[in-house]
Parts: sequence; C-alpha cells; structure tokens
Amino acid sequence: MNDDLERSFERVQRLAETAGLPETTVGTSYGTPALLVKGKSFVRMRDAQTLVVMCALEEKQMLMELDPSLYFETDHYKGWPAMLVRLAAIDDDTLTRRLIAAWREKAPRSLASRFGATVSK
Repeated sequence: MNDDLERSFERVQRLAETAGLPETTVGTSYGTPALLVKGKSFVRMRDAQTLVVMCALEEKQMLMELDPSLYFETDHYKGWPAMLVRLAAIDDDTLTRRLIAAWREKAPRSLASRFGATVSK
C-alpha cells in the first residue's frame, strides 16, 4: 500500500473506531483496504483521494445533488447502492456520519439496533 493510501485509510479507520462501530474489522475489498461489519464491506478505498461508501440509492441521489463537491459517482457505480467521497473535501464530522450510515446499511439488523437509537443516519 502506498503512503498516501495508507494515510487516507488510517483516517477512515480512526474515525470508525472513534464512532464505536461494533463488530468492525479491517480487510480488503477489490484489492483495496476496507472496513467490514460481520464480513461485509461497508467502505473501501478506491484510491488515496476517494472512498467508496455504501448507501441506500435514494440517499445517494439526495447527497450527490446536495453536495457534489463531496459526493459523486462514476458510470461504474450508477444504479448501485454505493457512492464516492472526496476525502480531501470532507470534514471529520461529516465523514463519521457517512461511516455510521454505511455501517448501518451493511450490519445485521439485530446488531444495528443494539448500536443505539441515538446514532442516526
């Protein structure tokens, strides 16, 4: 892993740990570093500047329309419940909210409900 990619992933990993996302492990997805919940990837590095984040399709459309400086997609992701995030443009609080929402998308319902009703998408 190159240094820039490693630094970017360390930020993502640190924010996920700070959020206290249960059952989160580090792995790979499509050959890049990823965070998984119960073996399912919920975020992965696309490259050192871009994070792939799982999300509901309707949420994806809304977020990309509201803030295209942060969220976008390529043709590869059209129609899929994942969007791309510009890591240099997103602040830690907003990124943490995206990580939590992505974790909730992939976590088993029982685990997500135990995580707490106080943390919302």
